[in-house]
Amino acid sequence: MTTPDSDSLLAEQLLRLTRRVHRIQKHHLERSGLGVTPAQARLLRTLAHCDSPPRMADLAERLEVVPRAITTLVDGLEGSGKVRRVPDPTNRRVIRIELTEDGRKALRQLRGARMSAAEEILDPLTDLERQVLSGLLDALVDGNPERGPKHDHGHGHGHGHGQGQGQGQGPEQGRTC
Repeated sequence: MTTPDSDSLLAEQLLRLTRRVHRIQKHHLERSGLGVTPAQARLLRTLAHCDSPPRMADLAERLEVVPRAITTLVDGLEGSGKVRRVPDPTNRRVIRIELTEDGRKALRQLRGARMSAAEEILDPLTDLERQVLSGLLDALVDGNPERGPKHDHGHGHGHGHGQGQGQGQGPEQGRTC
């Protein structure tokens, strides 16, 4: 059973890890030389998973940000030639956002930067620890109710472990726009 103090410590550890992950990813993005911010990279990844060019409002909803934030991100990416605004074929008042060939090239380079950041972050862990972490992260991200009652430590193993569920998936992956 956990105590409020141990939950507080765990919450602080999660926040520190999140900050470290963001810092390392930002460093690897900067090293890539693409001139893309982490938020722009996330938007590019989201576009890559869309079946057709989405509306800006769809992107804002998908990325869980206000529409104005999408406008700023698209402006920057459009300025560097990685995306373009295109009219909707059925409603000329609607503008959609699509990746350009430069955007697709940038995505390939971004994948390399993400992989090297992940390697740096996970380097201290053994293969077994990585498997366990993957299962734990799946449970936290998915809110997996199959793991049993809250604070049931040591039980509930085997739900998605080692099956690749959710690995590397954020809100921008695993579904279409």
